[in-house]
Amino acid sequence: MKTRRIGTVEVSAIGLGGMPMSIEGRPDEARSVATIHAALDAGVTLIDTADAYHWHADEVGHNESLIAKALASHDRGSDVLVATKGGHLRPGDGSWTLDGSPEHLKAACEASLSRLGVEAIGLYQFHRPDPKVPYEESIGAIRDLLDEGKIQQAGISNATPERIRLANEILGGRLVSVQNQFSPAFRSSEPELELCTELGIAFLPWSPFGGIKAAGDLGSSFAPYARIAEAHGVTPQRVCLAWLLAKSPSVVPIPGSSRPETIRDSVGAVDLVLDAAELAELDAA
Repeated sequence: MKTRRIGTVEVSAIGLGGMPMSIEGRPDEARSVATIHAALDAGVTLIDTADAYHWHADEVGHNESLIAKALASHDRGSDVLVATKGGHLRPGDGSWTLDGSPEHLKAACEASLSRLGVEAIGLYQFHRPDPKVPYEESIGAIRDLLDEGKIQQAGISNATPERIRLANEILGGRLVSVQNQFSPAFRSSEPELELCTELGIAFLPWSPFGGIKAAGDLGSSFAPYARIAEAHGVTPQRVCLAWLLAKSPSVVPIPGSSRPETIRDSVGAVDLVLDAAELAELDAA
């Protein structure tokens, strides 16, 4: 498996997003564990999760607990960097709410430590800015967790360039990752990606398959993905991830998966080489 770097840690160039295994429409636990094990067998060493990835209000941290269980039952589980997040909440009615207060973030981190069964979280990320709380206060709590050794590395999610610079300043230059939405259908985070590349900060695009469905369902806007996929004998999803990897050495996609076969397909993107003409066509799609 080819690798990329998040701070001081070398990880697989493709990670696994855990959200689909815990929210609405999730599979049974056995299939989820099989999916995580398939990722590990394929060389994945980065799994992204969050305490808000659950369905009902009484199961906060469902995805973290699931991942901890799957890692404990696999001989490569100790090689994985688990990246989790705090600051989002799900009250159980399908909505997503926010709490970026330092008190909540510190309590959420303690709860995540317990569910993951670790003494320090490998990568802890502020999930989303809370308009009710000054951003400096939220990031200050992440800095405190870093200084206290509760977390080994710090990241942010859903951030603007201004907030990336501010977070890095508050953290004393220790910001290692930014997780923003980025996909064929959602490209407004180009400035954030460019800044991360400039600063040497990992960029983790969430929902990387935006706009990409089954080859037969792709409309004219995304037809190049289907055509290039057919030419290489692969899926449009694999082409999408290869395109993302080619955008910058800072990019580490974290495609969500809930089936072993889909994460195996995603991992294949690290070996798919697209030529300059193909990349230009995808950029223009």
